[in-house]
Amino acid sequence: MSTHMWVRQIHRWLSMAFTLAVIANIVAMTMQVQAVWIGFLALVPLIPLLATGLYLFALPYLGQHTGARSEASS
Repeated sequence: MSTHMWVRQIHRWLSMAFTLAVIANIVAMTMQVQAVWIGFLALVPLIPLLATGLYLFALPYLGQHTGARSEASS
């Protein structure tokens, strides 16, 4: 399995963890729980989610750049 596929799979699992953390935060807010750590719970998967998302966003542009070089050299 290539690196791109691993990053894509990690990104999918992180998005599920982020969704669950946001749902837990909403439930805690509706129950009037004053726990600050629940608010920060969503930041744990959000930071690597941002990194993998930016990598996946840039991937097509990086592929075009390397493809143009190979066409120019042949």
